[in-house]
Amino acid sequence: MDFNLSEEHIMIREAARNFAQTELLPGVIERDEKQQFPDTLVKKMGELGFLGVMVDPKYGGSGMDAISYVIIMEELSKIDASASVIVSVNNSLVCYGMEAFGSEAQKEKYLTKLATGEYIGAFCLSEPEAGSDATSQKTTAIDKGDYYLLNGTKNWITNGGRADVYLVIAQTDRDKGSHGINAFIIEKGMEGFHIGPKENKLGIRGSDTHTLQFNDVKVPKENRIGDDGSGFRFAMKTLAGGRIGIAAQALGIASGAYELALKYSKERKAFGTEICNHQAIAFKLADMHTEIEAARHLVMKAAWDKDQGNDYNVSSATAKLFASTVAMRHTTEAVQIHGGNGFVKEYHVERLMRDAKITQIYEGTSEIQKIVISRTLTRD
Repeated sequence: MDFNLSEEHIMIREAARNFAQTELLPGVIERDEKQQFPDTLVKKMGELGFLGVMVDPKYGGSGMDAISYVIIMEELSKIDASASVIVSVNNSLVCYGMEAFGSEAQKEKYLTKLATGEYIGAFCLSEPEAGSDATSQKTTAIDKGDYYLLNGTKNWITNGGRADVYLVIAQTDRDKGSHGINAFIIEKGMEGFHIGPKENKLGIRGSDTHTLQFNDVKVPKENRIGDDGSGFRFAMKTLAGGRIGIAAQALGIASGAYELALKYSKERKAFGTEICNHQAIAFKLADMHTEIEAARHLVMKAAWDKDQGNDYNVSSATAKLFASTVAMRHTTEAVQIHGGNGFVKEYHVERLMRDAKITQIYEGTSEIQKIVISRTLTRD
């Protein structure tokens, strides 16, 4: 097995790292405090090809592999997880879902703009009562012959207020269970589509999170993605890829916190020497390095599985479960290593700690990942 990055992957890492350091870092604290969506930076990320990383170039994408995608996600997340989650949703959920399941007409109309950043996308599965359980959707899309009539509520929608295109999962025939679910393309501005107030969140505060209301929205038949009843498969396959992006985000948050803690430990002195020389701190750094390396290998394995055409359902769930746990654990340790300064915004680690928590929640909680993994392990 070759664990070395290719020259192309190294170049991609350097480009993402340079963008994160020169473009994302300035103003990241202010954006977090004011919950500012990084409009200008999103446009620049689109120009760099970060919003359509894996999309075929014929649709305006970069045509890169999943390894490239997780490399980009890690570097962006080290600095600004709010910016990286915009990249994650647009790539893993919206662009992938459209390219893998959409019609040629849908790809020409929407994917070509999503992949370049001209449009921003949102993925709408979560509901107030159903969460990420696609089989328990209360949102309905009733077939009216020439169109579907969409009614329901979606919440915790990333890019909810800024998106131009929304992929909405809804029940079309409850009696058919998972075979009665479909995915639809909704455009901002459709009559009956209302965007609720922005959520005031603990972390990833620069990202745009809203509740969406659909009240008798007429959805053209050509806006259904895939065959009738294919929405459950669409949601499950898309979420599996989404876990890879979130695992890479968690990895980036953890490694960003570790790099800051390591640097600080070499500068801060206590009891006559740099604190990295004290065993209490040195052991923390050793644990952080070890678990972050383990998380990186799991994330890369999941991306490799996707690139190879292997089943990546379990590897993506495993990567997300472990990487998100590592992110929460070691951003907390980074704050501890910084001492009182870790509680101060200018040192960045408190923001990374707040951002880390969401990686254990979205794209399915840690408990859901354990269900995905254990069901596969115990299957006859």
